Amino acid sequence: MSVGEEIRADQDQPQKSLGTSAARNLATTTKSAPQMQEISSRWLLRMLPWVNVQGGTYRVNRRLSYSVGDGRVTFVKTGDRVQVIPAELGELPALRTYEDPEVLAELAQRCQQREFDPGDVLASFGSQADEVFLLAHGKVEKIGTGPYGDDAVLGVLADGAYFGEQAITDPEAIWEYTARAVTACTVLALPRQDLDQIAERSESLREHLQQLRAIPTQRANNYGEKEIDLAAGHTGEQAIPGTYVDYDAAPREYELSVAQTVLRIHTRVADLYNQPMNQTEQQLRLTVEALKERQEHELINNREFGLLNNCEYDQRLQPHDGVPGPDDLDELLTRRRGTKLLLAHPRAISAFGRELNKRGLVPETIDMGGNRIPTWRGVPIFPCNKIPVTEARTTSIIAMRTGEADQGVIGLQQAGIPDEIEPSLSVRFMGISEQAIMSYLVTTYYSAAVLVPDALGVLENVEIGRWR
Repeated sequence: MSVGEEIRADQDQPQKSLGTSAARNLATTTKSAPQMQEISSRWLLRMLPWVNVQGGTYRVNRRLSYSVGDGRVTFVKTGDRVQVIPAELGELPALRTYEDPEVLAELAQRCQQREFDPGDVLASFGSQADEVFLLAHGKVEKIGTGPYGDDAVLGVLADGAYFGEQAITDPEAIWEYTARAVTACTVLALPRQDLDQIAERSESLREHLQQLRAIPTQRANNYGEKEIDLAAGHTGEQAIPGTYVDYDAAPREYELSVAQTVLRIHTRVADLYNQPMNQTEQQLRLTVEALKERQEHELINNREFGLLNNCEYDQRLQPHDGVPGPDDLDELLTRRRGTKLLLAHPRAISAFGRELNKRGLVPETIDMGGNRIPTWRGVPIFPCNKIPVTEARTTSIIAMRTGEADQGVIGLQQAGIPDEIEPSLSVRFMGISEQAIMSYLVTTYYSAAVLVPDALGVLENVEIGRWR
């Protein structure tokens, strides 16, 4: 008899015992709590120091600063033609407070589009600086002479950056470095000659440029803050200078943001299907988890208070070779004292690990709540999947000094709100509708503040898809 014939013979015989499908009707199943794939480690929420805010607003008072014009320039691309948005010329230090739209529009029209190949020199050290460069696309290295006569990379500029702005105010300015294209670059150049021609016809621009000469007379420290006059190393009865600490007259205020949802549960479900697990509790638990995920996403990406958007441009770095290498993280760490943590997308951490493997380096790890977290120079690198990855497979790495006492980055919340189940997170019963549906308002209030600019730094345009 073949195997098929044996199977058919067994199937033809009558059943002699209770089947498993019928037996399950009398059995009590063992159930798990509702699972949720969206839940992540949320290291930012766990590691950020949270400060209680009264009145829903936190004001950051700083010393008076004279620094202006440290933003990036935005462009419009039509086919292969690139134009700068006229109002964006106000990001240049010399045009920061200038607001005549007609003059700015004419200046934008005078910008000359130029294309450069990798390795091309845009400006040479020691030559006259007679034009301003606006980098629409690509990367440019600033190269100077090192202490031993060799070339040294002073910095890397990327999309939206500008250089040569000293040409606007100083006719005798020279290039103090060589600007060389790392990749193919699209640049808009504004010659000083064109600027002077427009200033001859525009009285407002001419007066504005004349007033700029008074700005350098303001004594400021290396951070752009008003200098505090001191005397040191003197002898005898030398007159001691008097001074005072001036404050920013218009300090920034952070208002608490909100994430909310209305959870609806039918009373029949809550009454009849409440064992062995409370349906209302499980629904609230998963809703709160989703709110916390959104909270961390907003702390990273929100345009008003998100870390990626609130980092000062002089604290933004570009990787020298595209991929995140040890040298890039070293440069990121040197921009601030006491960096407490690094945040990176898991794929960026993987790319950094590949670079370490190429050099034969093994990062140290530390134990954080039972998790082995990699470190660099003793600073833990926490994974954060809320940091975006672009279509070009690039992302960012965030470095932070945290805490109020260290003038770092802090989280903002307001504890003690009505019906609070966690600090700054409440669940309010809203009643039962005519359809017998219960409603709960779930709310969380939060924000983040950067107390001083160097508390936050970002390594941008990190390539994560290069394998070699």
